[in-house]
Amino acid sequence: MNDIIRNIEAEQLKENAPQFRVGDTVRVSAKIKEGNRERIQVFEGTVLKRQGGGVRETFTVRKFSNGVGVEKTWPLHSPNVEKVEVVRRGKVRRAKLNYLRNRVGKSAKVKELVK
Repeated sequence: MNDIIRNIEAEQLKENAPQFRVGDTVRVSAKIKEGNRERIQVFEGTVLKRQGGGVRETFTVRKFSNGVGVEKTWPLHSPNVEKVEVVRRGKVRRAKLNYLRNRVGKSAKVKELVK
């Protein structure tokens, strides 16, 4: 039974899954359906967390829009996620950045990783 589920999930994985980490600023291009039309909407923000594994892996992105914090969570291997571009790399020391939810302005920024 386990092998059957694993084989079905393996078919649904994206071959070129985007490479990004927690703390990175990313630009997510997602497909939005409005009536019978379909368009691509871009959401740019900081990755707060990645969780799960395999087909069920999700990531959460947070941005400020008109002074209000907005978070969206997407499945990584969803066909509705067109692409994920890394705008800049972040230097963080933890896996989940939940503390950013309480911060506004400069204190809500993540340092840039310089290589």
